[in-house]
Amino acid sequence: HTASTTLEKFITNEQKKIKLELMQTIPHLQQRGLLNSTKWASELLLDLKDIPLPENEPILNNEPYDEVYFLAKTYFDLKEYYRCAHILSTAQDVNQKYLFLQCYALFLVGEKKKAEKIVDLNDNTKVENKELEEIIDILSLCDELDGYCLYLYGIVLREKSRINDAKDCIIQSLFKSPTNWSAWLDLADMIPDKQVLQYLELPDHWMKLFFMAHVNVELQDIEEGMKLYNFLHDCFPSNKNIQAQIACSHYHMQEFDEAMVLFEQIFDEDPYRITDLDTYSNILYVRRETARLSYIAFKATETDKYTPETCTIIGNYYSIKSSHEKAVLYFKRALKLNPKYLTAWTLIGHEYVELKNTSAAIAAYRKAVDINSRDYRAWYALGQTYELLTMPLYAIYYFQKAALIRPYDARMWCAMAECYEVSGNVTDAIKCFERALHNVDKEGIALNKLAKLYSNLGDLEKAAYYFKRNLTRRDNEGVRGEETIDALLFLAQYCRDQNKFDDAAEYCNRLLDYSGKSKEEAKALLREIHSKQGKMHSNNINSENSMNDEHSRTFDSSLDITMDSISTFDTESITFDDITMDTTGDITMDITDSLDFTGTNEEFDSFESS
Repeated sequence: HTASTTLEKFITNEQKKIKLELMQTIPHLQQRGLLNSTKWASELLLDLKDIPLPENEPILNNEPYDEVYFLAKTYFDLKEYYRCAHILSTAQDVNQKYLFLQCYALFLVGEKKKAEKIVDLNDNTKVENKELEEIIDILSLCDELDGYCLYLYGIVLREKSRINDAKDCIIQSLFKSPTNWSAWLDLADMIPDKQVLQYLELPDHWMKLFFMAHVNVELQDIEEGMKLYNFLHDCFPSNKNIQAQIACSHYHMQEFDEAMVLFEQIFDEDPYRITDLDTYSNILYVRRETARLSYIAFKATETDKYTPETCTIIGNYYSIKSSHEKAVLYFKRALKLNPKYLTAWTLIGHEYVELKNTSAAIAAYRKAVDINSRDYRAWYALGQTYELLTMPLYAIYYFQKAALIRPYDARMWCAMAECYEVSGNVTDAIKCFERALHNVDKEGIALNKLAKLYSNLGDLEKAAYYFKRNLTRRDNEGVRGEETIDALLFLAQYCRDQNKFDDAAEYCNRLLDYSGKSKEEAKALLREIHSKQGKMHSNNINSENSMNDEHSRTFDSSLDITMDSISTFDTESITFDDITMDTTGDITMDITDSLDFTGTNEEFDSFESS
């Protein structure tokens, strides 16, 4: 964190030095044929066009004109790779620049031949680049390699599946040539998780911030990646690469509205930019915006029809029109142009599912995870496919893989929970649905499922809690349907059993707005509720009458005077002080033996009545 803060301050305060470094680097990248790095650095430099250069600083190295190298580079640019490698191999004065271009030309021609040998995209037979061994032999002859040759050596080792050695080589190359963006990207592809990233020793160069932003998004730590990209966007406000990465981050977070606004802005400012346009087409596909997708496909075809991105956009257009065979055709074209194009592998798998060709779909998804094991979409799609094949245990395995990459994505947990439910593991299903709820289940699947599961288990209190939450959510969204009916019916019955008749009647009255069986059940419940309310009211009246009788009996008993013990009674001797109130609230008269009463029994009876 401290290193990142220091680099942020450097980018903010030292843009003159950044501009100078880019101007010195771009010619070296261009001379070595690293076109993507050259384009990236040149676009970044354009943002600094108004920044003055430091005084008394050399911009370019005045190298002497090299006839052999420039001829070889011309062959390289014309994709005559063998001629390029041959003329450099016969040169007398060999240097690091010669060495790099010769080996890079051999590497590219080997990749071209490898692609030509892949006839069937679903063929799992591994085809190797036949030039790798020769490249290793050439580079091994040199005692010390510069940053660019180390980078190429790392790429070759990666193709030989020596990942750790490849990683070390590329990190060494970054210490020597830190402005080679291609090296940062290839290093990011070899980082499987955040733990490995944490222990990498990387140069404290301003390019590291771009790398950290990119790799955080790749590892699905979108929030951290967005923070870095927003900072970089403040420093380079018109850079399209940064804007596109922010838009892609919104896409990964399913914030399609924000992503669309950014992609529209980029497209309006640079209508011939193909990079990342396939992600924009994915958003248009999800939102079912057929007309806009058609226009984007037309513009991409007009710009360059022979790119993987253009073929993918056209494939999305045919897919939204339900022409799945044509969509498969264009996704295959994209993969012919770039066999490692991850998006096309996933999308062609979706089309195979639509065509009910599940075996081909599974093969395509497996290709995607072989290329990039961090691609949660391919793992998730594999789980869905096995779920369609009613193989829940296999599906759970792949959903777990997806959830491991995106633990905050509620969709992964809901999918896993449904498979647990099907396989009879209700306990784990409830845990997964609760995890989905904790991670903001936007689709509202978890609430309804939890309510029904707890209802089936007999835990009516928890079931009522989740039904009520789901009903509130649907009311806020203005959604009606079966889930709303189920929630209202359950809550009406639950409140009836809890003697909350007013709440139960309210739920029943809402059910009367629906037709069918639910309406009849609501009417029956209302009759039952009114009947119970009537009985309860009658019982209350009887209880009150019974209480009044009890009070009356208490009053009578308080006047229990033994007639035999009284022989005389003097009425004139009774005063108000002799009348008292007992603990029951009844009036009693304190008549003692000392009272002097003279008279007959008939006279006493007359007094008692009065």
